[in-house]
Amino acid sequence: MPDIKAIQAELKESKIDGWLFYDHHHRDPIAAHILGLDGNGMATRRWFYFIPSRGEPWKLVHKIEQGVLDSLPGRTQAYAGWEELRKQLQKLLTGAKKVAMQYSPENNIPYIGLVDAGTVELVRKLKKTVVTSADLVQKFEATWTAEQLKSHLEAGEIVDRVRQVAFERAAAMVREGAPVTEYELQQWMLRQFRVNGLTTAEPPIAAVQPNNGNPHYEPHAQGSRPIRAGDLLLLDIWAKCDRPGSVYYDMTWMGYLGARVPDAYAKIFCIVREARDRAISLVRERVASGKALHGWEVDRAARDVIRKAGYEKNFLHRTGHSIGQEVHGNGANMDSLETRDDRKIVPRTCFSIEPGIYMPEFGVRSEVNVYVGEREARVTGAIQEEILPLLS
Repeated sequence: MPDIKAIQAELKESKIDGWLFYDHHHRDPIAAHILGLDGNGMATRRWFYFIPSRGEPWKLVHKIEQGVLDSLPGRTQAYAGWEELRKQLQKLLTGAKKVAMQYSPENNIPYIGLVDAGTVELVRKLKKTVVTSADLVQKFEATWTAEQLKSHLEAGEIVDRVRQVAFERAAAMVREGAPVTEYELQQWMLRQFRVNGLTTAEPPIAAVQPNNGNPHYEPHAQGSRPIRAGDLLLLDIWAKCDRPGSVYYDMTWMGYLGARVPDAYAKIFCIVREARDRAISLVRERVASGKALHGWEVDRAARDVIRKAGYEKNFLHRTGHSIGQEVHGNGANMDSLETRDDRKIVPRTCFSIEPGIYMPEFGVRSEVNVYVGEREARVTGAIQEEILPLLS
């Protein structure tokens, strides 16, 4: 059940008259998470749930699905026809002028832009100003409890161990003359997740050149490359504890199947490492000082390093993403490229910092997770300082 008083306090602080939740056919998972709905019930008709900044919440449901919001507090109105829906919605919003919805101006933050344009138009037609709920969502959906932080650290210890053994396994198979493929190594990691109580919605990435030049390369059973001596191996691994409410841990490390890392690989890794560390330093400094920090600023700090090194066109994605119960969460992203994420980074949230340089011949990425507390920020796992020589 949502904390109505906390939401109302935040609405008052933000000078917003209310938060209007809307869903149809489970199109808004954010609403389900924040309102504590299981997301499995029937939702073939539109429903609205309005939390005003003052007073009791209101529910607007269809007459043949009147129980869809029974778990939530507040008064209920029911409709059948579309004209009745509009009249009831107008009544629901009486006294409100500025209303937050899962809407993002110009779809700048696609994770938030879940309400369709027509519904936004309908609310505006009722002479309401619709504003984005992005900061509210971050406050009530992206922040972690102490138990969630504990689950993240627990998953991180296991993932880091799986990563280390995966590198060792790839090297051992090369020594034996029976190299494992990218796909086989991926599947081995998935088995380790299951044995150690972890789960993931999508499998990890094992990629050698040139496949690691594709940031979202996915190894498959057919066409996967064998991992051989002289290969640069990228492991991007994310998982969470297999229990309700757990949050993800997500990391990327690089290893080289040889005794000495070639200068071409080491040079690019040094640039990526500097970009990563510059972004981490900015976060730590701002959080310690209590000064506001926006997601786009963190991206800019890392991107400037890569731009000055001459590889701006080879850094194809944002510097980092929010992390939560989904590996790509609903908090601020470290992004000034794909979007200009101007959300403030708030306490008790976590995000990745993962700059990369991707070329036709090979790609390099280094990824850590950063958790922000009240006055400190910390990297929650091991930090890679150089590409690992795996056959030394």
